[in-house]
Amino acid sequence: MALLLEHEFKPLPADKQIETLPFLEAVAHLPPFFDCLGSPIVYSPVKADLTGNIKKIRAVYDSNPAEFKTLQNILEVEKEMHGSAWPKTGATLALMWLKRGLKFMLVLLQSISDGERDEEHPNLIRVNAMKAYEIALKKYHGWMLQKLFMGSVYALPYKSDLLKALEKGREVKEEESIEKIHQFLSRVTPILDAIYEMYTKMNAELSYKA
Repeated sequence: MALLLEHEFKPLPADKQIETLPFLEAVAHLPPFFDCLGSPIVYSPVKADLTGNIKKIRAVYDSNPAEFKTLQNILEVEKEMHGSAWPKTGATLALMWLKRGLKFMLVLLQSISDGERDEEHPNLIRVNAMKAYEIALKKYHGWMLQKLFMGSVYALPYKSDLLKALEKGREVKEEESIEKIHQFLSRVTPILDAIYEMYTKMNAELSYKA
């Protein structure tokens, strides 16, 4: 799974403090995943949003690497810095949307690797994409964005084509590709869960619609 395993995520430490720089370096390789889903009108903006949010967090980190060593440091410092405007500002807001885009990606891949499918059309990934959207993004999207996404599922690639795209065009057995997806998920899911947990604990989660 060349695209997903290109840059390894550091294992989540016991204290769940995620170092900012290694996280950003690893996650910067993931936006091209959305190119593999086709339907540029829907997924190009998602990719651009992901890339833009990574850049925003990186700019904050680069302004003071010692102060912003971990993602939790970013939230704590920005909470103090921005007062009542927080958390709808700065890298806190960028990371909030970044985690949602990553959640969509991880739920979609988990659903595929778990073998969830439309029995009548087993090579389609509509079922998987709809599940990921419902869980990760739908409640944060207004009516227009929801309609746009629902229409886009009919333009999604076949599962076999998606797996081939993730292998960067190499022909690989499906079982081998699924095993690599498992590897990727086992590394990234605990990190993403820790970020969601951090937002809940710090009361930094917002529910406004884009």
